[in-house]
Order: sequence, then C-alpha cells, then structure tokens
Amino acid sequence: MPQTSIKRVYEPASKADGFRVLVDRIWPRGVSKDRAKIDLWLKTVAPSTELRKWFDHDPQKWKEFKKRYFAELDEGPEGLDELTSRATDSVVTLVFSARDEQHNQAVALQEYLKDM
Repeated sequence: MPQTSIKRVYEPASKADGFRVLVDRIWPRGVSKDRAKIDLWLKTVAPSTELRKWFDHDPQKWKEFKKRYFAELDEGPEGLDELTSRATDSVVTLVFSARDEQHNQAVALQEYLKDM
C-alpha cells in the first residue's frame, strides 16, 4: 500500500518528505504557504468539522474518533483516490498541525491507508 510518512507543519520541510499533503480542514495558524511547502491541500480527506470539534484531540476519545473518521473515509470523499495514486509514485508525507503527535487525523489516515 502507499508509502506514507507523517510530519507536523511546524517542522521544516525536507526532500525526504516527497509529496507533502496537508490533511487539515483549516489552514494551520501562524504558518505561511511559502514556509509550509505544501504540494496539495486535501481538505476533503480531513475529518468533518463536527467530528473534529467532537474529538477535540482528547486521547480518551481516540478509538471512537478513528471509528467515526474511518466511516467518513469509507464514504469515499473526493481526494482519497488522488492521495492513494500519488502515494504509489513516491513517498507522501501527511502534514498536520495538531500539537498531539499520536492522536490526530494524519496518524489515523496513515493507519486507514495501510489497511486499504
């Protein structure tokens, strides 16, 4: 399946990142487009606004968040095909802005892609 890595948008971009895809629904606070070096912003594969607000990066809700997020992804949001086709050509780095590096949509999305 796709070769993906994960990186916070606040970390410096590198060549090893390959194709950088922002998987947040809203643009990260305090980061210019130039500094972010994002190749593609795929809002459509980010969790819905309702799910994001419900989760609120609470580790206690992590399992349920992934279940609900995977259900949203199973509905086939536009952009998922583009993401998987890009990932077959090269490394794709899923870029996110959350402070919690273990409990966020990029981690969940990477898990979802591995199980496809």
